[in-house]
Amino acid sequence: MSNEIKQLFQNAKNKSIKWEKYFDTYEKLFKNYRNKKIIFVEIGIQNGGSLDIWSKYFSKDSTIIGIDINPDCKKFERDNIKIFIGNQSDENFWLDLFNKIGKVDIILDDGGHTNLDQITTLVNCF
Repeated sequence: MSNEIKQLFQNAKNKSIKWEKYFDTYEKLFKNYRNKKIIFVEIGIQNGGSLDIWSKYFSKDSTIIGIDINPDCKKFERDNIKIFIGNQSDENFWLDLFNKIGKVDIILDDGGHTNLDQITTLVNCF
């Protein structure tokens, strides 16, 4: 199976750290969204490299949203990439975010790796 996501990550100008074993899963789960106008959210964007990759992978009409706790990440915002600064373990952050952006098609959580972060994110996103 040709894995376009893996190739995009390998060739990216701004590198993004992802476990190689994730690429096949990403490809399988995301392929049906390729040519649709979607809202894609990634929690935990560090150096912004993955945002560029998702912007290339999904339709140009899609909105790519990055969430990070680091205010410096705001510098990655441009064109169809929007950045929201906040703590994923804060329920009020999620309420505010969904009031601003509405329904989301895909959420990729690669942010905080604590139980509190993951549970709060899961509960507030569903």
